[in-house]
Amino acid sequence: MFEPITIPFGSVMLYNLVKLKEGVTVEDVELALGEMCNVVKNTYGDDAGGFIGGQVFENSGFISEQGSIDTSKHTDHDVVIMTYWKSFEQHEASHADSVFKEKFDKVAEYCSDTHEIGYKMLWQGIPE
Repeated sequence: MFEPITIPFGSVMLYNLVKLKEGVTVEDVELALGEMCNVVKNTYGDDAGGFIGGQVFENSGFISEQGSIDTSKHTDHDVVIMTYWKSFEQHEASHADSVFKEKFDKVAEYCSDTHEIGYKMLWQGIPE
C-alpha cells in the first residue's frame, strides 16, 4: 500500500481536484477514499484494466514562492487524487463501471466538487 510506484513512459495521469463540503475533514472521507482506491487497484490493475498506480495528497496550504509566478493565487481544493493509466480510454472504462461508481458515489457524498483533468506524459527522469 505504501510502496513506491514506477510510471512507464507514455502513460497518462489523471489529476482529480477534490473540494470537501463545508465542515467535512479529510479524516471524515479517508475511509471512503481508501475503499475507492482499493477497488481501482484490485479491479483495474491488469493489462485489460490499465491502472498503473496512484497517489492521494492532502492540500497542506504551502505555496512555493520559488516555483510560482503569482503566489497570490490560492487553490480551492482539499485533496488531490493522481492516478496513472496505460491509456485514457482504460481510465474512462473503469470509471464507467458500476464497481467503481458505487465507491466513487460514497466519496462524492463528502464533496462539494471534484474536477478530473487528464495529462499525457512528456518527460520523466531520475538523478543519475
